[in-house]
Amino acid sequence: MIRAALILALMAPAPTLGQSVAEPEAYREDLYRAPVPVALTDAVTIDADAAFALWKTGRVAFVDVLPRAPKPEGLPEGTIWRDKPRRSIPGALWLPNVGYGKLADVTHSYFQAGLEKATGADKDHPVVIFCLADCWMSWNAGRRALEYGYTRVFWFPDGTDGWTFEDFPTEVITPLPIP
Repeated sequence: MIRAALILALMAPAPTLGQSVAEPEAYREDLYRAPVPVALTDAVTIDADAAFALWKTGRVAFVDVLPRAPKPEGLPEGTIWRDKPRRSIPGALWLPNVGYGKLADVTHSYFQAGLEKATGADKDHPVVIFCLADCWMSWNAGRRALEYGYTRVFWFPDGTDGWTFEDFPTEVITPLPIP
């Protein structure tokens, strides 16, 4: 009897690990590492396999929006600070800090310039926006790209976590310098 119950339990569909989150009406402004919605209105939500297929075409821009860790305040003089290397999707353009809920004008300009560089200033060029799994930075940045007028936005909510889980290639990337 216990054995039959165990077999039935193992055959049952696995529970969804992620929580169902409704799309907010505005940008997310806190708790950026939390369950994200299943979709982004007017964008195409993709999984790792779809992201890999788009990447293999070589005709889609990939934009990584993982924030950059700030240098800790109060480091003793002479302390060497090294940023943690960012392993990402090969060829991706890293635009850190553009996924916050509120952006300074200079960060809006930086994001717009980065999207122009990634897409050749073609707002119809396909662009994949990503970060990590359960990272609102990519949802915010995808929404912002749509508001900037980009028409072919793909949102990859599993980001580099999903990418590396599938053992797809990665490389160390550096942020696009601020002009």
